[in-house]
Amino acid sequence: MTLTIGHITYANCAPFFHYLPAAGFSGEIVPGVPSRLNRMLADGELDASPSSSFEYARNWQEYLLLPGHSISAFGPVKSVLLFSPRPLEELQGIEIALTGESATSVNLMRILLKEFLGHGEVNCRVPERPVEEILAEGSPALLIGDRALKASLEKVEGRCVYDLGELWQRCTGLPFVFALWILRRQSALEKRREIIDLLAQLAESRRRAFASLEKLAAESPERQWMGEEGLADYWRCMSYELTEDHIAGLQLFFRLSVKHGLLDQVPEIRFFE
Repeated sequence: MTLTIGHITYANCAPFFHYLPAAGFSGEIVPGVPSRLNRMLADGELDASPSSSFEYARNWQEYLLLPGHSISAFGPVKSVLLFSPRPLEELQGIEIALTGESATSVNLMRILLKEFLGHGEVNCRVPERPVEEILAEGSPALLIGDRALKASLEKVEGRCVYDLGELWQRCTGLPFVFALWILRRQSALEKRREIIDLLAQLAESRRRAFASLEKLAAESPERQWMGEEGLADYWRCMSYELTEDHIAGLQLFFRLSVKHGLLDQVPEIRFFE
């Protein structure tokens, strides 16, 4: 039996996927943004995927986590950015445009503004036109992934740029887990051998990537707009592990999500064994 896995098409996933075929993976890889892969995972169209940590929280009864792997940051993440013409403290009641690509980042922003900055309400929506257009007009906007990286390269006078990973670490002292490797429980039962192989293949792909980030950057298409040095620095600021500190940050995020009405219950953290 073969696995069908999702691939978030952002630069931050390259350490997982660039060397994955060379590490022995021969299943199907389906590319997409987090929101699309979340839907496919929930509908059973994928066996496993790096997906939004909030997706795990919403449907944790159907999932298990692959141990040892995440997409996280202990401080600046560089690709989950809130752009604003005014300081955070002055965004009360001001509409924030969203890309709609990731529930995790949107809810992280809500929690940061409500829990740590005292905002009563956070007014945000996904507009019908590109968020970048609204941003160019001087309105606040949240961008994630490669779109955030590209927007951060533009230096606009008077524009404030807030890194949500950095804000979370400053407020909590913990890393923030943006994405987890999520596995459907049914797939864990039906394809146990393949999942065990995938764990080893992911570890090997990461090992090869971090053995020479410069080589990985030179072979990545994102180098054309980010530069090889910029790409390597970006991957260095990320954390791809899932340690006890990561889990503590994840659990705090889930508890605050329940507190602010974003989740109905705190999910249990359950791993594939």
